[in-house]
Amino acid sequence: MDVSEAVAIRKSVRAFLDDPVSDEILAELLTKASRAPSGGNVQPWKIYVVNGESLTNLRAHLAASPPVEEPGYEIYPPKLWDPYRTNRYELGEAMYATIGVGRDDTAGRMEQFARNGDFFGAPAAFFCYIDKKMGKPQWSDLGMFLQTFMLLAEEAGLQTCPQEYWTVRQNAVGEFVGAPEEELLFCGMAIGKADPDAPINTLESKRQPLEEFCTFV
Repeated sequence: MDVSEAVAIRKSVRAFLDDPVSDEILAELLTKASRAPSGGNVQPWKIYVVNGESLTNLRAHLAASPPVEEPGYEIYPPKLWDPYRTNRYELGEAMYATIGVGRDDTAGRMEQFARNGDFFGAPAAFFCYIDKKMGKPQWSDLGMFLQTFMLLAEEAGLQTCPQEYWTVRQNAVGEFVGAPEEELLFCGMAIGKADPDAPINTLESKRQPLEEFCTFV
């Protein structure tokens, strides 16, 4: 698999098979991903892996914790404007359509949202943290690290779903993984093999054409 193919097929998977993923594979992928670009070679990412028994224990811990907490950061700017608002809205509508959840089906939408808390059934996962004193450039380093990991996972025959959802469970997760107070939970990453029969995995997000986001000066 070349880089172009990995980029083209990578997507956020929201239904996984229960096929196990070994710690050795995760360690290899994370080590390779650490070659991602990082300004000044700061390497601000802090990763906590949950797999096998630890993931089972985490699920039990979460079940006994508050379902929603105050988020550690704003996932989207308030009053999101176009074209960004439309991009987000259209993706949400397309996703719910794959599972037959209509616009007025509040219960169905909440049920699907809650599946974030189970990593969509993924057999392995990790949490990505960053020191609270780091700035926006270091947050961009996290994005490059995470994208590198996701492309490497595709090469290894695995699929992923990055989840900013976990900021609304930051205290429960932090308590479980033992993250120090100075670290902030940025996101989780669900990892495994996509369920090929799950309708939600047919979702293909749209991208704006080049001329709408690029200017050749």
